[in-house]
Formats: sequence, structure tokens, C-alpha cells
Amino acid sequence: MALKATIHKAHVQIADMDRGIYAAHALTLARHPSETDERMLLRVLAFALHVPADDHRGTLDFGVGLSDPDAPDVFQRDLTGDILHWIELGQPDERRLQKASSRSERVSVYSYAASTPIWWAGLVNKIDRMDKVAVWQIPAESSAELAKLVERSMQWQVTIQDGTVWITDGPRTVEITPILLKDRRTKYA
Repeated sequence: MALKATIHKAHVQIADMDRGIYAAHALTLARHPSETDERMLLRVLAFALHVPADDHRGTLDFGVGLSDPDAPDVFQRDLTGDILHWIELGQPDERRLQKASSRSERVSVYSYAASTPIWWAGLVNKIDRMDKVAVWQIPAESSAELAKLVERSMQWQVTIQDGTVWITDGPRTVEITPILLKDRRTKYA
């Protein structure tokens, strides 16, 4: 018998001072049996970093996760069904990023493993002309600390200011400063 996904609930209050977005979101996360807590919580981080101020152009949603390797991890779909923003976690290859670029207006990648510099060195020249793609590195120590906040029911306050993210669950706080490796429309940050 196949293992079932584990359901987690997250109530996330976001204060994004960089974009002027202040909102509360009730999220339901299905963690695939092969997905780590770290990766699941990075989906929440990506959500907080990219949630739109309103739903006039659609909402930000979680993909079906590891059960469908062709789907984005997080995405914003407009009211016609077109994908506006495709968000990937991990270390996708150039073919996957090309596919994501052809299916959406913009692509964001968040790599969080200690091997990110090696992956990036092999990819940087291959995606040089992909104007829609932005690549970020989450320091491995920060993502490991984030994984320690996992619970079946989570209450988070997420504050974003000057590119730094503070995630607090009450007694614990994790500080994450994503490192921009490649910005959209430019070669390198």
C-alpha cells in the first residue's frame, strides 16, 4: 500500500515591508512521503516572498509537489488559467527552466542545498539568455534552521524587510537572507 501525504496547517501572518503587503493566510500543506520538512517549509517561505497583494491577477498556490514532477512547486495562475509565476525549489536543470520559461511570465528558483555553488557553476552559462528566470540561494544553515520549525499545526509571523526574512513561531525565530544569483532580465546579480 502506498504511503499517504502528511497534512500540515500553517497560519501565516505576513508583513512584507519591502513590497507593502500585510496579510494573513491559512495554508494547507500536503507533504509527500519523500519530501523533507525542510523542502516543505521552503514552499511556505517562497509563498511568503511572492504572495500577491491582491487576487486581481490570480492567487499563489502550491503545486501538487513531488507526486507530479512536471508541475511547479508554487505557482500563480491568472483567471484564464495561464501560469504567471512558476516557482521551483532545489536545483533544476536548464531543460526544466526552459520549459518553465515557456509556460509562464516569470520563473523563480530557490536552491537551498550546500551544493548550490557547484550546481550554479554548471548552470550559469546555460541559462544566460533566459530573461524570465531569477535564481536565489537560501543558505543551507538557514534552511536547516527553518526545518526545525515544522509542526502539524503552525502559527508563523513572517516579516520581510530590506531583503531579509524573519520567521517566528513564538519562542523561536529564524533569520533568512536569500542571496540573488541571477535576476530576471539581467545576466547576474
